[in-house]
Amino acid sequence: MDDLDTLYEAVRRGERRAAARLISQIEAGERAVAPLVRRLYQAGGATPVIGITGPPGAGKSTLADRLVGLWRQQGHSVAVLAVDPSSPLTGGALLGDRVRMGRHNADRGVFIRSMASRGCLGGLAGAAGDALIVLDAMGFGRILVETVGTGQNEIDILHHAGSVVIVQTPAGGDDVQAMKAGMLEIGDVFVVNKADLPGADRAVAQLRDSVAFRHHMAGPELWVPSVLKTQASDGSGVVALDAALSAHIAHFKDFPQAWARRQRLRAEGILVERLREILRERYRLGAAKPQRFACALDDVVARRADPYSAALALLGEGGLA
Repeated sequence: MDDLDTLYEAVRRGERRAAARLISQIEAGERAVAPLVRRLYQAGGATPVIGITGPPGAGKSTLADRLVGLWRQQGHSVAVLAVDPSSPLTGGALLGDRVRMGRHNADRGVFIRSMASRGCLGGLAGAAGDALIVLDAMGFGRILVETVGTGQNEIDILHHAGSVVIVQTPAGGDDVQAMKAGMLEIGDVFVVNKADLPGADRAVAQLRDSVAFRHHMAGPELWVPSVLKTQASDGSGVVALDAALSAHIAHFKDFPQAWARRQRLRAEGILVERLREILRERYRLGAAKPQRFACALDDVVARRADPYSAALALLGEGGLA
């Protein structure tokens, strides 16, 4: 307990080494740090969290690098959580923080951490939520989360970021594809990156039409997403992107009740996520009452019970129903 108290104080002081150690323990699944993560959650909540997501090859990392540089010029300290594809051999992040955003590695005002997705379809690693709790408690001016970019399964970012940037490219498909991926539902700012490529203006026009159609009856308290062009390779449009993000944050300061509703939806998503993790560990991994789970599984396989009824029985037995 003394060690956890020391680690807590170090994280709250913003010590990078302590945070890196704690996040490594979180990734390793060490249960001993769970009380510390819970305590840090209660200490956070003040730092804007910006999520960047979109399909592979859209230029998310380069855009994130440009945003970090701009925020540092503005005097903000920045934490970056980058969720990378997993190595099929080691399970670790393929890219890693050593080769990402190299020009910021020596900057004491920037903390960069890579995490392996480990096959998570929601675009975020399973431990990413707890890692964000750690970063949030450290008192950074901005937190940036970049997802792995699975294309069709990026919804998890909505549970962890207050502002969500969706990055597309002119060659990334039309607005119908964006709707299929659920992007129009979760995006606060849409970016057509690589704007020097043919079709950029058309892609922007299509996205703006889709956003306008979806929000044509929006009241003043509802945020209408911005649609921008950027060329991350040379920094074009990054200042406009930062302005759009600032406008999004300011909008909810003007409409605190709308922000409270959004925060409640985020918390609901995180709570459901945690319930799913606990149940998976308790029953599928056999951490507790494996015999009952095995019996329920046998009944479902033999069709003596349907999966829904079997699940309800397990939940009721576990005291969660």
